[in-house]
Amino acid sequence: MKVVIKIEYLLDKYDLSLRRLGELADIRHAALSELANGKRKNINFGHIERIAEALKITDIREIIDLVPDDNEK
Repeated sequence: MKVVIKIEYLLDKYDLSLRRLGELADIRHAALSELANGKRKNINFGHIERIAEALKITDIREIIDLVPDDNEK
């Protein structure tokens, strides 16, 4: 299993661009892009907190999800 941050879901739900989410949450665009594309291996929980605060999210499940790893059968 792996933890993923649901960036695309959040962008759609809140009608935001990646750049705008970065501005609201004070997170570099490049870091958000890596999260959105699954290229970032480590999750910075400070980013999760800032996204939650910026979007007034109180349920962490709206931001992160646990999904099967590609290597699992």
